[in-house]
Amino acid sequence: MSFNWTPDELQELVDNNKIVLFMKGTPDEPRCGFSNRAASVLKQLQEPFASVNILSDPRAIPSVCAWSDFPTMPQVFINGELIGGSDIALEMYQSGELQEMISQAKSE
Repeated sequence: MSFNWTPDELQELVDNNKIVLFMKGTPDEPRCGFSNRAASVLKQLQEPFASVNILSDPRAIPSVCAWSDFPTMPQVFINGELIGGSDIALEMYQSGELQEMISQAKSE
């Protein structure tokens, strides 16, 4: 996936996918522990998700962080909404809140 990292392009990606993970590396080859945790949580949902390797371009991290107004990676978006990073995704998964968000998205 090739990007110019514009706000419109990032918004389109999030709008066109129910679940998006901006991460360091890929779900199969994460490049940091936090990205690994986020990808593992999303894999547990057994739902398809889009992932973007923000290490693929030096413009990616500053562009995504400025657009989302969230300072760290990874970033998890569900139904177009930023839910946060790996810690928040894990907490929401453990409480069942993440699964609820996904099932609501399916019924819409």
